[in-house]
Amino acid sequence: MGDFDNKEREEVFSKKVRAGKRTYFFDVKATRSNDYYITVTESKKRFEDGVFIKHKIFLYKEDFEKFAEGLNEVVDYIKAHQDVVEKRYEPGFENNGVGITEDAESKDDFSF
Repeated sequence: MGDFDNKEREEVFSKKVRAGKRTYFFDVKATRSNDYYITVTESKKRFEDGVFIKHKIFLYKEDFEKFAEGLNEVVDYIKAHQDVVEKRYEPGFENNGVGITEDAESKDDFSF
C-alpha cells in the first residue's frame, strides 16, 4: 500500500521560480481520487548555518478563484500605493542582487 500511496501523491506538474535569495515551487499534485491541488513552497537558505527553511501552503481547486482574486487585489493595492520594481534574475546571478528590472506598471495576472 505504501508504494501505491506514494505514486498517487507524485507531482503532476512543477514550476520552480528563483527570486533572489528565495526559491518558490509551484507543484500540481493529485489526491487518491485524482483531484488536482497545488502546493506552493518557499525555500530560503538560512545564513547562519546554510540550512534551507521551507514554508508550504496547500491550495485546493475549490479555492483557486478566491485565492487568485485575493492575491490580485493585494498586488494591485501595493502597486497603486508604492513603487514596485520587479526583478528578473538571470541564472548564476541569484545571490549577488543583479537582476533585470521590468516596468513597474506591468499587470500581473494570477487568474486560474
